[in-house]
Amino acid sequence: MVTGRALHFVFKIPDRKLTCKFYREILGMKVLRHEEFSEGCEAACNGPYANRWSKTMIGYGTEDTHFVIELTYNYGIKEYKVGNDFGGITVRSREALKRAREDGWPVQEENGKFVLQAPGGYKYYIIDEPQPVNKDPVEKVTLSSSNLQKSIAYWKDILELKVFDQSEKSVLLGYSEDQAKIEFKDIGCEIDHAAAYGRIAFSIPHAEQPEIQKRIKNSGHKILTDLITLDTPGKASVRVIILADPDGHEICFVDDEAYRQLSVPDYPSEAILDRYIKKEA
Repeated sequence: MVTGRALHFVFKIPDRKLTCKFYREILGMKVLRHEEFSEGCEAACNGPYANRWSKTMIGYGTEDTHFVIELTYNYGIKEYKVGNDFGGITVRSREALKRAREDGWPVQEENGKFVLQAPGGYKYYIIDEPQPVNKDPVEKVTLSSSNLQKSIAYWKDILELKVFDQSEKSVLLGYSEDQAKIEFKDIGCEIDHAAAYGRIAFSIPHAEQPEIQKRIKNSGHKILTDLITLDTPGKASVRVIILADPDGHEICFVDDEAYRQLSVPDYPSEAILDRYIKKEA
């Protein structure tokens, strides 16, 4: 049985200054840690780029208790073509709507929901209710599916996520009731990831990673990066395996024990982020 924990969603961001304004000043998230890298990640965490890049983890609470966002910034790359693979992230926060309106950040309405769009074109669906105090405001990540039954077979039967809700055109899955969920919506056509594609990350115990690897190989599905140990200078090394579901959505399973050490908040590192943003201004 897979003992998974939803961790974060990875975005490649084209404008670091404006993006950080959106997450900090509009959504109201806090920088948890920031890291700079001189060359590309062996597991393509920053996409298929060998250049210098940075990673900023940002959220409403620590990575031990909240689903957060990983912002990857590739130096020198100012635009990513957006496909039809990403639907949006749903957040419960009346406060974010209030800040957006006060700031003049566009607030759109879509099918009765309020939508804030992050730089790069990534949508956030905002539930107009007070932000919960003892619960993660991030409710779900919505991705597109070309064939809902294939998506369910992969995520439920192989990765062992539970189905929390299902209709003819959508399914809501997760490892636990108290975690952020992943939703798939059938869009009735092929999924185009373009260049802006993201990645969703989960942690599982170190001992369970080989079982995930075995299941994927036995089922004939795709492993993008086989079990590999990634180093972060001055911090814990983690073992990861990167998968792709039937529609090519990327999934990272990292070992939970090491990740809890790696993800300890490093609040002073926000000053490093701001220094680099100021340099580029």
